[in-house]
Amino acid sequence: MAVIQKHGKNYGPDLVCHKENHPADKIGVPGCHKKWAEHNNNNWPRPVARVWTVVLLLGTCLLYCARVAMPICAVSMAEKFNWSKKESGMVLGSFFWGYCFTQVFGGYVSDRLKFMPSSLCVHRVGGEKVLLLSAAAWGSMTAFTPILAHFCSQPIFSMTLARFLMGLLQGVHYPSLASLCSQKVVESERGFLMSTVGSGSYLGTLVIGGAGSLMLDLYGWESVFYVSGLLAVMWAYCMWKYLLKGEGPIITLESLGSGGPQSKVTKRHWLRLFKQPAVCAVIITHLCTASTFFTLLSWLPTFFKDTFPDAKGWVFNVIPWLVAIPSSLFSGYLSDHLISKGFDTTSVRKLMQFFSMGISSVFTLLLCGNTTFPWATAFVSATMGLTTFSHSGVSVNVQDLAPSCAGALFGVMNTCGAFSGVLMVYFSGYLIESTGSWGSMFGLITAVNLLGLCIFLAFAEARRVDIDPSKIRHHNIHI
Repeated sequence: MAVIQKHGKNYGPDLVCHKENHPADKIGVPGCHKKWAEHNNNNWPRPVARVWTVVLLLGTCLLYCARVAMPICAVSMAEKFNWSKKESGMVLGSFFWGYCFTQVFGGYVSDRLKFMPSSLCVHRVGGEKVLLLSAAAWGSMTAFTPILAHFCSQPIFSMTLARFLMGLLQGVHYPSLASLCSQKVVESERGFLMSTVGSGSYLGTLVIGGAGSLMLDLYGWESVFYVSGLLAVMWAYCMWKYLLKGEGPIITLESLGSGGPQSKVTKRHWLRLFKQPAVCAVIITHLCTASTFFTLLSWLPTFFKDTFPDAKGWVFNVIPWLVAIPSSLFSGYLSDHLISKGFDTTSVRKLMQFFSMGISSVFTLLLCGNTTFPWATAFVSATMGLTTFSHSGVSVNVQDLAPSCAGALFGVMNTCGAFSGVLMVYFSGYLIESTGSWGSMFGLITAVNLLGLCIFLAFAEARRVDIDPSKIRHHNIHI
């Protein structure tokens, strides 16, 4: 008696055959389960995965080049258009409000399934299509920013709207990455891919900080937007031409609205999903991680300026990011190596998060006392470097828990993280002004980190929770 083995942890919902369409046949459609078994593992081959890793790394780098272009040019634009500090802050802050609103939508579209009656199978819309369309859109928006600024009678309104739209368009990036990785990359290689792609944010910040400042001085602020925007459009075109082989990037309303049976199951079980302790833990932990990262990113330059007024700005603006890039790559390699050697996936995720939130908090606390500029730079670099270990911890754990809806769930996490990050940045400013001490901010960051770490260590898991256990029996078919 032959037995088709039930799915394991790498079961992929990209291509699934459904016996529910043939209720008269108790064991399913002839040949359907064979097709399911053949396509069960729809992951990229390793050479293809490497190519995609480099492409997505470049895409994330260009994403941050376009995102940071406005902060770099803000002073020059304020002088050109006579903006006050309040008006400059309104333009810069509008990005984050737009960024919050499309996180869940981007993940939902990337996860979306479309039923194909002819093959009795289900196909995803795909995170790659969402990445392609969004990059073409925010790249074009970036390139047209100087034109909008010069030809609108009220530049402050056109720039605020443009930044809000930039946030909307870029908000789908990371949820789409999470969805794509969960469907196309095996569990033992997800950590390295996500940490490598995540390091693109630090690389992009460095590139636009160096090259953008040079272009700003030599050719004016407009050149920064033109170059970063056109490079993003070129990246999107190359991805469409050479990786998607010219496949139509159009996402139809039909593909969003006519999901297969698995889409409907996912809808019905969202409430059950949020009742899982592991899912709540990953959301809260990501919220804490994002809040502390946004706070450090926003206030560290001011901390160095106030505490060490004679220090060179390029030192503390560059060195921490130079440390973060290899640290992120190392964390991904280490996590995948441990999993491939047989270590429990849950334990590896917790270990990575312990480095990210636990060990990094030690160096954050060291900034509370009196220290010299070299030591402060070293502590900040260690903090930022260790923080990147979350790319192999909580950020990839969502793909372990719910690969069928990882994009939408990551969107929920990132939305919560963005909102809490904005609030914590404001509250940190209140603490600094009220106490007159930077130690209060670093103490708050440590407390939030330890709270998130304790919750993750207590409740995190790496087993799938997006499948109703009562449905698993359908894949144990006796012949």
